[in-house]
Amino acid sequence: MKLATALLLFAACVFAAEPSTVAVRNARIVTVSGPVIAKGTVVVRNGLIEAVGENVTIPEDAFIVEGEGLTVYPGLIDSLSTVGFANAAASTAAAGGRGGRGAQTAVATAAAPRSMGPEDRPQTTSWESAADEISASDSRIPAVRSAGVTTAATFPTRGIFGGQGSIIDLISGEKPGEMVVVPTIGQYISVGRGGFGGGGGGGGYPGSLMGYIAYVRQVYLDADHYKMAMAAWDKDPRSMERPMYDRALEGVLASKRILLPANREVEIDRMLRFAAELKQPAILYGGHEAYKPEAAELLKKSNMSMLVSLRWPELPRGEIDPDNEPTMRALETIHKAPAAGAALQKAGVKFAFYTDGIDQPRELQRAVKRAIDAGLSREDAIRAMTLTPAEIYGVADRMGSIEKGKIGNLVVTRGDLFDDRAQVLWVIVDGRQYKPETGGQGNGRGPATEQPGNPGGNR
Repeated sequence: MKLATALLLFAACVFAAEPSTVAVRNARIVTVSGPVIAKGTVVVRNGLIEAVGENVTIPEDAFIVEGEGLTVYPGLIDSLSTVGFANAAASTAAAGGRGGRGAQTAVATAAAPRSMGPEDRPQTTSWESAADEISASDSRIPAVRSAGVTTAATFPTRGIFGGQGSIIDLISGEKPGEMVVVPTIGQYISVGRGGFGGGGGGGGYPGSLMGYIAYVRQVYLDADHYKMAMAAWDKDPRSMERPMYDRALEGVLASKRILLPANREVEIDRMLRFAAELKQPAILYGGHEAYKPEAAELLKKSNMSMLVSLRWPELPRGEIDPDNEPTMRALETIHKAPAAGAALQKAGVKFAFYTDGIDQPRELQRAVKRAIDAGLSREDAIRAMTLTPAEIYGVADRMGSIEKGKIGNLVVTRGDLFDDRAQVLWVIVDGRQYKPETGGQGNGRGPATEQPGNPGGNR
């Protein structure tokens, strides 16, 4: 009797397990890196794309998804996010924030001691790594995954030097380490009271935009001196006093690149000059005034990539205070900001979209659609959330398009992605299949519920 029970339990586990090989056949395949395949097959085995094309032999052990009338896209990449930080989501709710980054900064720095100068290293956690803080239990993961987002460049964003970002795949499980694709991709920097709108760290230094920029400049001067001192001591440790270890400067020196905030045209100009002064590989984020030809031209001349926020500026909700009416410049930006992508594309500037805390599928769909309606082609909009962010972060050899050998991150839809009536039917992340219960759309009031499991079809 016990043996029979054990066999039944074993059989149940075998049938419940996800297949290691999945094939989506007879589907339209948008590879992004190459031409669209009108009717083809893509095979994912052990988390990697094994084959893609019109005449692909499906392995006998594959779980087959019938793709007739469906379209397969590469998994979307959120190029600047806090998804994966469970505490960031909690801070957003507590502070009533918009997107988590500004709210997280405000909560984290509210109790910080008053800083009197750069030697205090105010609002600096440059040594922290997103890879060490990732939690698979973040409730936002199923929601953004329902929109087709399979990957996020996620960053600690507290204070001025927030820490090292990581590329993560949005899988559900008990081991956060499984999510990490690249542990360190760059240092998040904000200037001016928390960057996205957070608090200022309890007063004191730095207390103004000039102070924030001066502090970042001083940190890099200190880092250069620290690096030279360490090198000199390593070369001849008997001739000089050992330099004191500084984890803040170690974190700065370990950064592959820096992310600098720039929404307005004047900020884009300022940060391009600042990046050149710091002599650091840099990426700008924000970009709402990048619709201006002058701003796009500045980025083009500097060969600088731009991460454009999909949280388009809006008029204040409720009644507008007659004594505080929006300026003409603000009204122009509200009207024209969604054209930033089209302007950057026309100028030949490499850019990618980031969700900026938009974690509801329908809201994300509408935000991208606004960029398309403002002149960006559908193909370029898809590329701005797939291959281009992968190129910007140097991971295009493993994700961002549907090619043999890349990570098996796919989105299967009915209808064109970002269309009003498009439905995300299946999401495959690292070869693992997830089915949004609501067709990937959500209801606008809370995260769409997802279930891991087989995407339907037959063997």
